[in-house]
Formats: sequence, structure tokens, C-alpha cells
Amino acid sequence: MPARHDDAILRICFVCTGNICRSPMAEVIFRDMVDEAGLADAVYITSAGTGEWHVGEKADPRTRAALDRVGYSAENHRAKQFEVSWFETFDLIVTFDRGQRRILRAWARDDDERALIRPLLSFSPADPGSPSGEVPDPYYGSDELFDRVRDMIEVACRGLLAQIEPVVRAAQQGRRASAVRHDPPSQEPS
Repeated sequence: MPARHDDAILRICFVCTGNICRSPMAEVIFRDMVDEAGLADAVYITSAGTGEWHVGEKADPRTRAALDRVGYSAENHRAKQFEVSWFETFDLIVTFDRGQRRILRAWARDDDERALIRPLLSFSPADPGSPSGEVPDPYYGSDELFDRVRDMIEVACRGLLAQIEPVVRAAQQGRRASAVRHDPPSQEPS
């Protein structure tokens, strides 16, 4: 069962420009990885855009097709815009290029909020295949570019999972241990 934001151990928001290409890909791919790792009840994952142009729309058809080609589905995605109040909700805000980082840093109210913003490719364990170190926007590109972007996102999401998994598992164990210590003793019949 996917985590709700208020009871999750870790809350992550992927943010691109319009929330119809890159960030929905990352949300879908990372959610699948987290689920396979058995951490779905501990990690809350969503996505948003810096702009409001596509709010309420499905993911771009080319995004959905690129995901479908490798077994993911973004059919339930609906675009939304990042809200400044979300800095208080999320533990990590992941971006795809300098434009999103610049906008989010401008929206952040202090250094603590700016520290939440990280580029996706900073989690990539290998050469991300992008000379700029950024995930290119496939919106004006071909199906091949959508596939290349999906593959870059998948590699970086694996790196992100490798970094968060030990922390989330340790927090889960701490929660379980705390719950056991706080359970009232069972009453035995006399």
C-alpha cells in the first residue's frame, strides 16, 4: 500500500517544468522501484511542475508510450503545479535541469528549504549520458529522445533508491521497536 504523506518516513517530489514528461516518468519509475523493494508504505512519492500550463492533464502521450514500452504505466497521472507550502511537506525535491532548480530556489524561503532541492542526476551512479549533466526536456523531441530520457531517469532512480533504502529501513525498524515498547501488556484471564 503506498504511503500517505503524513505517515511516510520519507517524502519525495520530482519537479520538472510542466509535469507531463520527465517528472511523471520519475514518479512512476521510482514508485515501482520502491514498491519492489518493499518500502511502499514508508516512502511517499509524487511529482509536480514549476508551471501551471498543464495542470489537470494526463502525462504526455509520448511519455506514457515510452513508459509502456518497458512495462510502466502513467495512466493515472494528472499534472499539478508545485506549491511553495510543499517545502514544509517534502524531505527531498528532485529536479531535472537548472531552470527548475533556479525557480524552486527563488520560491524557497530560506537555506533549509533550498537544501531540499537536488538534481536527479546527482544520484546517478554512472555517466548519465548527458554532457550537460542534466536530463533534457523531451517535449520537442522524438520518441527516441523520450526513451533516452526514460533510461537516464531509471538509472538515476536506482541510485536514489540505493541511497535512501538503508535510511528508510533503519527508520522502519525504529518504528517497529518503538511500537513494541509501547504496546500495553496483554491481560491474561484469571
